[in-house]
Formats: sequence, C-alpha cells, structure tokens
Amino acid sequence: MVDPDVVVVASGEGPKLTLPAAGAVVAADGGLQRARELGLAVDLVVGDLDSVTPEALAAAEEAGARVVRHPAAKDATDLELALDEARALDARRVLVVASASGRLDHLLGSLLLLGSERYSGLELDAFVGDALVHVIRDERTLAGAPGELLTLLPVGGPATGVETAGLEYPLARETLEPGTSRGVSNVFAAETATVSVEEGTLVAIRPGGARERLC
Repeated sequence: MVDPDVVVVASGEGPKLTLPAAGAVVAADGGLQRARELGLAVDLVVGDLDSVTPEALAAAEEAGARVVRHPAAKDATDLELALDEARALDARRVLVVASASGRLDHLLGSLLLLGSERYSGLELDAFVGDALVHVIRDERTLAGAPGELLTLLPVGGPATGVETAGLEYPLARETLEPGTSRGVSNVFAAETATVSVEEGTLVAIRPGGARERLC
C-alpha cells in the first residue's frame, strides 16, 4: 500500500494496527480516542464532538490539533465531514480506519460513502475492523497472497467492463449489477491482482486483510 496523504480515523473499536506514514491525521469525532490508541498525532478533529471528552479535546488542541465543530443537527456523518476535510487538504490518497462493530446502518452507510462519486478524485483505502477495503475506479493493482479472499461489489450503480488478472475466477469485460453475488469470494491466484472497470465503481473487500498490519 502506498503511503497515504491523509489518514482519517473514525470512532469505534478495532484491532491494533501498524499504519503507514501520512502527511496528516484527521479524527472524526470519537476517532480521536482510536487515533490516540494507535499512537497517531492528530492534526484535525471534526464532528459534532458528542463522542469525545472535553479533556481529550483539550489535550489534542494543546498538542496543536485544529478543531472543526459542527452542530448536532447536521446533514452528514462525522466520517463524511472528515473525508471532506481530507479533500480540502488537497489529499490524493486517503486511508480510513473504521470499526466493523456497532450499528449495521452506520457500517453500510460508511462503505457506500467510500464509493461515492463525491470522492472520485481520491484513491481510497480503508481498514474496517479486520478487513481491508479498496475503492476501485478505472484500474488498481493490489498486493496480496495466493489463497486470500477478495470480493468485488459495485456501488452507486452497475460496474461495466470489469476485468481481472491474478484471480482464480477471472472476470472478462463483465457487468456487475448492484445486488449481484457474482464478485463475491474470489481468490488471489498470485501475489498481485489487477482489477479494472470501464464505467462505475467497485468496492474490493479483503476479509482479514488487515491482519498483516496488526501490531
């Protein structure tokens, strides 16, 4: 994985990870606590700040973090606000650290958010619990291990002209419609796999893919 320009840390529990170096760290509300647990120096905290203690917030400000406070009655999740801040920092590559626990609607909303056209200018990856997630537009080459699982899911509409190389079950200019299971549980056949799409967006999910980053 190429070192990201910005790491965005969302709230919630998750495994202890070794993360690549980043130019900036953005904490989405309670993600401030998770960032501290991961040993990250936070540059910016954003959200309605209902999940962070005044003491933790004051300590972050004293250490130099900028705080962007939003009202509780807002039209975006804290993660979306954090991604907007990352984009405002002119980031090109963003790594999100999120939790797989908690509410199902939050988890699904977060995965769909990563694939939003709003962030089409970003190269997005995410650790979600112990899974590693990649957003694929155009083409990406992923490093893995033979036998590792890889699921490809279309988001925001059909993904057309999908081609793969280095996977046990190749796709050749196929269309993946939302709701299909055609891309579920593919397998790395080599140490790298290439996935390309002519139109649309794919979310590539590697269950257990975060394990190589465990401390």
